[in-house]
Amino acid sequence: MYYYPLQPPYILLAVGLLAALTCGSAFAGTLKLVVQKWSSDRTANAEAKFSFAKLVLPFLGITVGVALFLCSGLEIFGFPADLAYSVALPMTLILAVFVWRQLGSMLSLVERQGFQTLDIDSWGEG
Repeated sequence: MYYYPLQPPYILLAVGLLAALTCGSAFAGTLKLVVQKWSSDRTANAEAKFSFAKLVLPFLGITVGVALFLCSGLEIFGFPADLAYSVALPMTLILAVFVWRQLGSMLSLVERQGFQTLDIDSWGEG
């Protein structure tokens, strides 16, 4: 027997996608400002930690938007709501933690060794 939801959550799918894209845009703008401030004033280490805290809210918005998008997408494709949430929420949270840790390690690498360590274009020329 197949499970077909009576009202697929198309609206939640769109809301999740819109939330993730909007918060992603805010996250990108905030990250650019933080990195720009770091590159112009290398002595503002304590202020850099405070600026890094400004990234938390947009990142959480991205995480919630992606989780809502994945849960709704799984429900649209026929998964029961309990199963959709039990698959999508842990997957989103685990990926968010990995991305946040990677971002933190990249920013600390830039803080220690400078921006030339992130020059990906020169890796293939060596």
